[in-house]
Amino acid sequence: MCRCSIDRRMMLKLSGASAASLLGGCDKIDLVSDATVEAMGLQAWADIRQTTDVAADRTLQAALDDVSRRLLLAAHETPESWEVLVFRGPEVNAFALPGRKIGVYEGMFNVVANEDQLAVIVGHEIGHVHAEHSQERMNAEVAKGWGLRVLSLLLQFGEVEYAAEIAAALGVGVEYGLVLPYSRRQELEADRLGLHTMAEAGFRPEEAVALWQRMDAAVADRAPEFLATHPAPQARIAEIKAILSELR
Repeated sequence: MCRCSIDRRMMLKLSGASAASLLGGCDKIDLVSDATVEAMGLQAWADIRQTTDVAADRTLQAALDDVSRRLLLAAHETPESWEVLVFRGPEVNAFALPGRKIGVYEGMFNVVANEDQLAVIVGHEIGHVHAEHSQERMNAEVAKGWGLRVLSLLLQFGEVEYAAEIAAALGVGVEYGLVLPYSRRQELEADRLGLHTMAEAGFRPEEAVALWQRMDAAVADRAPEFLATHPAPQARIAEIKAILSELR
């Protein structure tokens, strides 16, 4: 298998060519390096920190700290190297970014009924990071019609206003008004990783079913922002039950 990483100098050569043509001869090609994706994640986090206040309710932050720490230890991560914050706002949303960042909005705490359901959300987001879904999405989008625009933005990275397309590929496009949902395969992979990590951390993975039922109920009022990037069809609950059977 050929696995390639294209650096800044190579991007200059690519700017006049079709990104899609680069895929020939490789099972997987990295149009954007992992280091660049991590730098984008850190910039996205800095942008969110600048525009969004953290929650004043310290009990919410304490709950998130406890749940995240247990999950990160179970995932063989060093919790101290991650930054985990509750952001102020009614949005029912959460995200994790390359660069070891986790954000949960206050509104999510109105949906989760207990620490196990919060662990479902956080574990799922850590799963996206461990599966490198941001890298996958960034490479896929670069290879699409707007790929040359992104290559151009990468060449100017740090010198241009943060692009909505990049934020969407990282999974935080809701904040920028551009949504790019995770694929069903990516969602299932993040679910599996998250639920296995939950079990290892001593949480109750079966609470995932109740959580997604509560999410579905919330849709009757208005679709939570979390569902914009994390689609939750009814089939998902059946898939989660299948994963839970693996844990028994």
